[in-house]
Amino acid sequence: MTTTSKTTRPRAARIALLVTGALSTLMAVGLLAVGAVALVADSEKDAGGYFSTGSEQFTTDTHALVTDNLDVDLDGAESLLDDGALGTARLQVTPRDGEPVFVGVARTGDVTSYLRDVEHTTLTDLDFDPFEAEYSRVGGDRSPGSPAQERFWSASVHGGGQQTLTWDVEDGDWSVVVMNADGSSGVNADVKAGAKVPVLDEIGWIGTGAGTALLIAAAALLTLGVRSPRRRGEAGS
Repeated sequence: MTTTSKTTRPRAARIALLVTGALSTLMAVGLLAVGAVALVADSEKDAGGYFSTGSEQFTTDTHALVTDNLDVDLDGAESLLDDGALGTARLQVTPRDGEPVFVGVARTGDVTSYLRDVEHTTLTDLDFDPFEAEYSRVGGDRSPGSPAQERFWSASVHGGGQQTLTWDVEDGDWSVVVMNADGSSGVNADVKAGAKVPVLDEIGWIGTGAGTALLIAAAALLTLGVRSPRRRGEAGS
């Protein structure tokens, strides 16, 4: 009975080592994959540190082109983050008809109130490869005032030629609005979107480093689990 117990314990320990080693290997591979993807993505930034889409044409015969609600939900953790910790969004908008253009981002509730009873177009879905945009038209018979005169924008730019809007992403419900600067109907512009993720390279190096260390530990555990235990007589020889 004592012999059975001594035989069972080393076997159970080896199984535990093999299982732990296998799980550690899976975790290490996952960390290495995340690190590699982050480093590859980080290498594709432009000179300003942004990941950018191509420039695409957006047009509507209404007063405004509005994105669907952009929901940024930190579940109450926003107070723990510094400004800009979620990254920075950039929009480069170039009017095609020479009219001065307005670009702004604001709380969705404020945008909804501003455009109430104003005919506008909501961008409901967007794919870039290949480019395809889906819109929803919202009716109305009221002409909006000049958007640049409103005070609720979190960030905005306006004027002739290409306009570049940058915005530090924050928690909440947001909408992006593109209009003619005077609020008139008929918006026609090329739009290029970009994003700057400040911690991407750190994620890459941390993932790669942690994955490598865990993979080494997993190899050691698997080696110990596979190795046959030495008998007492062999130890003394």
